[in-house]
Amino acid sequence: MNSTLKRLAMAIAGLVTAALLLLAIVYVVTGPESPPSGSASAAVLAAGDHGVGKAELTLVDAERATPENGTYPGADSRTLVTSLWYPDEAVDGGSPLVIYSHGFMSNRTEGEYLAEALARQGYVVAAPDFPLSNGSAPGGPNASDVVNQPGDVSFLIDTLTDLPDDGKPFPGTVDRSRIGVAGLSLGGLTSTLVGYHPRFHDARVRSVISIAGPAGMFTRRFFLTRAAPFLMIAGTEDAVVDFETHAAIFPQRAPQSTLVAIRGGTHIAFAGIAEPAMRFAGHPDSVACDALQAGGPPEDGENPFAGLGDLTDGVNPDRTQLTICANPLGEPMHPGRQQMITQVAVVSFFASQFAEPAEARKAARAVLNEDLARDFPEVSVRR
Repeated sequence: MNSTLKRLAMAIAGLVTAALLLLAIVYVVTGPESPPSGSASAAVLAAGDHGVGKAELTLVDAERATPENGTYPGADSRTLVTSLWYPDEAVDGGSPLVIYSHGFMSNRTEGEYLAEALARQGYVVAAPDFPLSNGSAPGGPNASDVVNQPGDVSFLIDTLTDLPDDGKPFPGTVDRSRIGVAGLSLGGLTSTLVGYHPRFHDARVRSVISIAGPAGMFTRRFFLTRAAPFLMIAGTEDAVVDFETHAAIFPQRAPQSTLVAIRGGTHIAFAGIAEPAMRFAGHPDSVACDALQAGGPPEDGENPFAGLGDLTDGVNPDRTQLTICANPLGEPMHPGRQQMITQVAVVSFFASQFAEPAEARKAARAVLNEDLARDFPEVSVRR
C-alpha cells in the first residue's frame, strides 16, 4: 500500500512539474515583443541605478471629511492607505516626488510597474487607495468623490515633504521643487485636476501625466490656469474612455502638452494586472465594460463629474457625461507591449522635466519626442 501511494505521489509530482514547465514555456512564447536591442527605448526599460524599497503607510487627513456613500455613513476624516516605492539609498540633491492616482474600482498597486521603474531612477512614488473610488470602498466604489481626490493628493504632498527623519521610511529627502503627478483613468482625471483646475490645483505640481483619463470636458481656458507640462497617454482601442473624445483633442487643447497615441492600446492594459493575466482574454476592456455596466453608486443616469465646475472653471458641463463601452471592440495589442510603451513614455517625460544635468533632460525629451515612435511603430507622438 505504501509503495502504491509513493508511486501515486511521484506521478502527481511529475504531472505538476510538467504543467509548470508548460506554463513557463507558454509564458515565454506568448511574451510581448521588445523594442530593438540597443534602441533608446530598450535602454530606458533597463535603466536604473538604485535598488527599490517599499513601505506601507496609513495616513489620515483629519481636516477633511469623507461623504456618506450608499450604506456608508461617512466620516469626519479621510483615510489614505498608501504604498511608497523609493530608492534604497539617498539621492544627491533629494528625490523627485510623484503621486500616482489609481482608476475607478482599482487600487494603489495598479501602477506598480511604473512606480518601480521610477524608484530605480531615484524617485519617491506614493500611491494611495482613495477613500470612495477604490474597488473595496465602503458603500461601493463611487466616482463622484473625484472632486475630493485633488485634496487627497495635496495632503500626501504635504505629508511626504514634511516627514521627520525618524518617521521617514525612505532614505534621503524629497526635493520640493520636483513634484509630479500621474494616474490612470479616474486617476488621470485626478492628476489633471491637481495640475490645472482653477480651484483644485496644487501649485507645487510641476508636471502632469494622464493615462487614458477623461479630458474632453476641459476647454483650452482650463489648461491656461498654469504652465505645467502635460502628457496624455492613450490607446486607440480604449472602450472605456473614448480616444477621439478625450485624447485626440491634444495637443491643440493645451499648451505645453504632448499626446502619446498607442494604436491598438486598450484601457485595462495600462493597469499592471493586465500583464500577463489579459494575454488570452480577447479585448481586455470587455472585463471593465461588464463591471461598469453592472451598476453601483452613483445611480444610473447620475453624472459623477457634475461637481467639477462650469465654463468659468474651464469645464464644459455638456461634456462631462461619459459614454462608456458604446463602440465595437477592435483588435487590441499585447498588454505587455503596451505597458513597455507606457513605461518608456512616463519615465522619459518625468526625466525631461526633472533629470539633472540639463543634458539628461534634453536626452529624455529626444526619447519621448523621437525615439519612442521609432522603436514602437504602433506609437505616434504629437506635440
